[in-house]
Amino acid sequence: MESTIIETDIPARLDRLPWGRFHWLVVCALGITWVLDGLEVTLAGTLADAIRGSLRLTSADVGFAGTAYVLGAVCGALFFGWLTDRLGRRMLFFITLTVYMTFAAATAFSWNIASFAAFRFLTGAGIGGEYAAINSTIQELIPARYRGRTDLAINGSFWIGAAIGSGSSVVVLDAALFAPDKGWRIAFFVGAVLAAVIYFMRLWIPESPRWLMTHNLADEGSAIVDAIEENFRSRGHTLPPVTAPPSRLRGRSHTPLREVLATLFHLYPRRTLVGFALMAAQAFFYNAIFFTYALVLTDFYQVGRDRVGLYILPFAAGNFFGPLILGRAFDTVGRRPMIALTYAVSGLLLAISGALFVRGAITAEQQTAAWMVIFFFASAAASSAYLTVSEIFPLEIRALAIAVFFAIGTGVGGAIGPWLFGALIGTGSRVSVFMGYLAGSALMIGAGIIQWLWGVAAERKSLEDVARPLTYED
Repeated sequence: MESTIIETDIPARLDRLPWGRFHWLVVCALGITWVLDGLEVTLAGTLADAIRGSLRLTSADVGFAGTAYVLGAVCGALFFGWLTDRLGRRMLFFITLTVYMTFAAATAFSWNIASFAAFRFLTGAGIGGEYAAINSTIQELIPARYRGRTDLAINGSFWIGAAIGSGSSVVVLDAALFAPDKGWRIAFFVGAVLAAVIYFMRLWIPESPRWLMTHNLADEGSAIVDAIEENFRSRGHTLPPVTAPPSRLRGRSHTPLREVLATLFHLYPRRTLVGFALMAAQAFFYNAIFFTYALVLTDFYQVGRDRVGLYILPFAAGNFFGPLILGRAFDTVGRRPMIALTYAVSGLLLAISGALFVRGAITAEQQTAAWMVIFFFASAAASSAYLTVSEIFPLEIRALAIAVFFAIGTGVGGAIGPWLFGALIGTGSRVSVFMGYLAGSALMIGAGIIQWLWGVAAERKSLEDVARPLTYED
């Protein structure tokens, strides 16, 4: 089996497809991952003060729980990402959704900091695994000319979840409707319910034909593409002829870890540096600010905890529309200039707003407006980081590569950020918080420079042209 040579036109056939109902199903059924993550992160932020009071936590404890969620996502991404490349995309995106659904509901029964952090860790593990399984599947099913804008729009849907989370927090924190110790617990069931619904939508998503063709299952993959094409023809589409030459691959059951490491650090060292810089910078930038924004509003602007959710709505709007509006430019203007631009602008704007914050020159409403503008660009930047690491490495290690960069970047930037900012906010000093903002700003600008120097021009190119499969045969 290991020595079988496979000749297939699966990649070219998938890339020639017009946009259609099948792709909308992929976007909706798989893209829900980002909605769920946005919901979880927002609930943890908007409900922070209520959870702090109910479970008798400190600000540092809240930051620690945020860090536990991120560390869970790191571990889940690595473990499930490894399994995704070995066992297939489809099997894993059901397993990871089940893990998320189970422990999102369990969070509602937390009784102290240990149980709350443990359930948050396991919920994060499900989400981290989703990122690896889902990103690889989406990249391999979406035609090359739509890949950039689609990926950014899906990542931007994180903020639909954020809006749901913020809106539901306003309801559950209303003392007239729910007791203070019950409202936040009810809120965590929202994500579990959404996951249960989306589970059934995924039943119609096939295995990735690209994954099948590298695992000695090219005939099965070709049959899936036949069915997709027939669906398009039945709806009146005339498909153009396949002009690209067929791919010749050597089938294998799995890729050894030593070959994964050799690919990342020997074959593509500059791409590895770019991926690490983009992921670490955006993870610190986002997690540090977003996990603790509720504490900034309550501790420095005296916003009532039952009104924090209202402030996230315009903030979420900026984050959602950024990738949606700017996404097309990543396919037309190009990856390299657009990624560098969004990273640099995000960093500069955060430094400016931080200077106003430390002087006490802005109100809570003005702070929210500033965040809205900053994250219009930062959301596109963060989304492009996931796009980058999921398309610049070979097919055989795609899911694990996504997991490795998510884990390293998030472990370095995301796990430290919430804990650090929680501690900085706990000091009650605006200057201390400003120093944290400057650190996030510097990381974003630095990552933008690295992208400009060594980023890959992957726009409108087949995945196999961006990074030739490891098993490719001349």
